[in-house]
Amino acid sequence: MRELPRPRSIRARYTVVATALSLVVFTIIGATLGVAVHNMVRDGLYHETERVAAQWISTMRYGTVSQTVPVSRVNLLQVVDSHGRVLGASPAMSGKPPLSRVRPPVNDRIQHLTECKPHLGCVVLTAIGLAPAAASQLGLADSPVIYAGLAEPPILATHRLEVFTAAGILLAAALISWTAWCTVGRTLRPVSAIRARMAQITMSDLSLRVPQPPGDDEIARLAATTNQTLTRLQAAVAQQRHFAFMVSHELRNPVAGLHTQLEVALLDLDDGELRDSVEAALSTTDRLQAIIDELLTLARLRTAVPTSAEPIDLSALMRKTATTQVHEVPVRAHADGEVTVRGNPVQLTAVLNNLLVNAERHAETSVEVTVERSDGQAVVTVVDDGRGIAPQDRERVFEPFVRLDEGRSRDPGGNGLGLAISRAIVSSHCGTLRVEDSPRGTKFVLRLPLIDGDCAPCVFDGEADDALFGPAATDAGMASVRT
Repeated sequence: MRELPRPRSIRARYTVVATALSLVVFTIIGATLGVAVHNMVRDGLYHETERVAAQWISTMRYGTVSQTVPVSRVNLLQVVDSHGRVLGASPAMSGKPPLSRVRPPVNDRIQHLTECKPHLGCVVLTAIGLAPAAASQLGLADSPVIYAGLAEPPILATHRLEVFTAAGILLAAALISWTAWCTVGRTLRPVSAIRARMAQITMSDLSLRVPQPPGDDEIARLAATTNQTLTRLQAAVAQQRHFAFMVSHELRNPVAGLHTQLEVALLDLDDGELRDSVEAALSTTDRLQAIIDELLTLARLRTAVPTSAEPIDLSALMRKTATTQVHEVPVRAHADGEVTVRGNPVQLTAVLNNLLVNAERHAETSVEVTVERSDGQAVVTVVDDGRGIAPQDRERVFEPFVRLDEGRSRDPGGNGLGLAISRAIVSSHCGTLRVEDSPRGTKFVLRLPLIDGDCAPCVFDGEADDALFGPAATDAGMASVRT
């Protein structure tokens, strides 16, 4: 059984519930009230016709039917015998056929009914059957029936009461809906302010706090708890940053000193065997230095202080990246005109260069690069014609230190951090980096929001630029970010 759709907004849901409940309650009240009004009006008319009929009977004299009608709005009076002959009538019913053919039984001589006649319309009337003794006293034979009635009023003859009741129900339900909408909206207004402020808070800037409404209700306590959590989170991130800076200083300097000492020792060595050992140690320190730099880059990328970004033409950036490097296999680039995004050009250059180096390492004959627009996004596709990546490994390659067997064989000195850093940079630019299906080889697809698209503005990590390309990282080391 399919569930009924419901509004996504809490405000709308509560308004719908309040409206539905009010419609049910007011409909019940309106129906009950309508029936009560109908019965009250009809009972009043029956009582009045019965009274007028009794008064009219009391004015009759023996053998004659009184032409004097009691002063009342009940003006339709008749005396009809058992054969349906009109023995007497009020001026309004003079010469008219009987009001009704209903004759009260002996055990219930007063009957109330409504009759509809073509020449009169609907008439509310009371029929009183005279007992034989009473009829003989008045000189009326064969137990005649006295009919007293009046035209059915509009409140009973039409649906005016139902229309007014329905209009009142709808008006009351609309008032309840508006009240519920305004009340719930006023109640949830602090929640909207909290949500808007939370959307502005990132791991790069935890100094903001959500607005705390006055009072001590649930929303105020939620805001207070959120601010306390943000304070603790800010302290934890500050400790992480401090740890990253401390590790950067404590690890880089000794490794750099060891590297220098090994280089000096290498200049003074003549022993071939010992020289090979020092060269191997020097190579190990180079790799250790690269691992430290890339680990610090990955750790600091998401916790960096945000800075402003600038417009970047990805087509021009890709052409520049593809032409300024020496490639072992041909790289064919195709650009769909100017494709402009907002971001850090140095970081994006590192991502594009890493994708090209990775594709070139695994390609057999060529690498295809395309830059185009699609659905409000800039799409960069890098495809090689190598063996490709198995579907189960397409997400693993973006994990730190994960290197597939083919990557190890083609580049034994890699660290398995290049794609992890590239995805972190792309994520900081509100984009995505994935491996998608390709007829042959591996297809990396980079998507970034266009500068003129509908995507929300992003917060970019400026300190990642220092981590990637600052004084502690050499141009040569960053030009060959490995996977």
